[in-house]
Amino acid sequence: MQDNDENRKSCPVGLGQRIKDFTFSTYNPGSDSFEEHSFSEYSLSGKWLVIYFYPADFTFVCPTELADIGGYYKQLRKMGVEVLSISTDSKFSHLAWCKAEKLLQEVNFLMASDTTGEIADFFGVYDKEAGTALRGTFIINPDSILVGTEVNYYNVGRNAAELVRKMRAYVYVDQHPHQACPAAWEEGEGVLTPSEDLVGRVADFWVNRRR
Repeated sequence: MQDNDENRKSCPVGLGQRIKDFTFSTYNPGSDSFEEHSFSEYSLSGKWLVIYFYPADFTFVCPTELADIGGYYKQLRKMGVEVLSISTDSKFSHLAWCKAEKLLQEVNFLMASDTTGEIADFFGVYDKEAGTALRGTFIINPDSILVGTEVNYYNVGRNAAELVRKMRAYVYVDQHPHQACPAAWEEGEGVLTPSEDLVGRVADFWVNRRR
């Protein structure tokens, strides 16, 4: 009989596609408890979801990343965004890590356990040789559609400030579907309204984009 890795066929979800619903065990640092959750909960409650894969508990870059995004968690929640970190560690490891690592003291979002790597494999970030996930960030809209991705290798951490900037842009264009946010867009700046009048004249907008 073939083992799980050989049987599992990697079929990462693509941008613009609906994600598969998974049920998973979590450690909730806010209530210091174990819980069961699913992706469908977020869409049913009309929430955006940031899925934040990281390689492993008790490592080196990972606590800096979780502390970084944890510092923006309140801002994200005010925007209707929830954060879910996922690794292939057990929920018991998540609990022990949070108790031991001082950098995680302000982390209050759910930490999911993907011990089989099935969820990471679905998103295309499962390293089968290592049995861990790459540093993958996935933005899911309230309709369970994947709209944003970022994947880093093990030795480069992510920037939560840039994630928050992108989330503001995603929320804005979701509410204004006929507009688009240009590069480095910040909340309050001008946006693009694609039309025949703008073709070949984006430079005029770019010069005057800041209000």
